[in-house]
Amino acid sequence: MDRSLLSMRATLVLIAAVLAGAVVGLLSALAGDGVARSVLCGLAAAGGAVPLVNQVVTPDHTEGASRRQPSRAGDDHG
Repeated sequence: MDRSLLSMRATLVLIAAVLAGAVVGLLSALAGDGVARSVLCGLAAAGGAVPLVNQVVTPDHTEGASRRQPSRAGDDHG
């Protein structure tokens, strides 16, 4: 088994989201909210952090999604 389950980028995004959720949940609990509300705040923060961190982290260079092939002359007329 040489393949990893998650890419390095996906692992980084998930770890950052879990960390953000834990911090928000802890701050909510320290502010005096109940346990249920603190957990919900942490889950909401983790869910909101996933797309944000996903956009901030640059994509892997091995995917090749950001590279475009130059168009050839005459290809636009089929």
